[in-house]
Amino acid sequence: MLMRTDPFRELDRLAQQLTGVTGTWSRPSAMPMDAYREGEEYVIALDLPGVAKDAIDIDVERNMLTVKAERRPVVKADDAQMELSERPLGVFSRQLVLADTLDTERITADYEAGVLTLRIPIAERAKPRKIAIGGKSGHPQISG
Repeated sequence: MLMRTDPFRELDRLAQQLTGVTGTWSRPSAMPMDAYREGEEYVIALDLPGVAKDAIDIDVERNMLTVKAERRPVVKADDAQMELSERPLGVFSRQLVLADTLDTERITADYEAGVLTLRIPIAERAKPRKIAIGGKSGHPQISG
């Protein structure tokens, strides 16, 4: 149902972990995700801990789904001194090419406990269906 758009995404993620460089709007960091089918819908779960709901942007154009989010610094008092900073800040993004068998008009999104969950119904035209046989059986009649 999905096709990966960037084969080097995992290498970028590893390089960011090693260098400590976080994502920017021009070069966002990856966000981990799970994708699976559950009944008559496709579910995508993206990890975005510490991201405010209003800092998440979800777009779909034709069959390209784009999720962008920004983890902003926590407001600190003027006299606060940072002792340790391991949580990455910056911009995170994920783009997915959705199959034509998914109904992109009815995508729903929920955000709870740092996990963004997208539910995409399977399109009616992609579901198996029975075809009724109509008319008379046998050979067609020739009139003349």
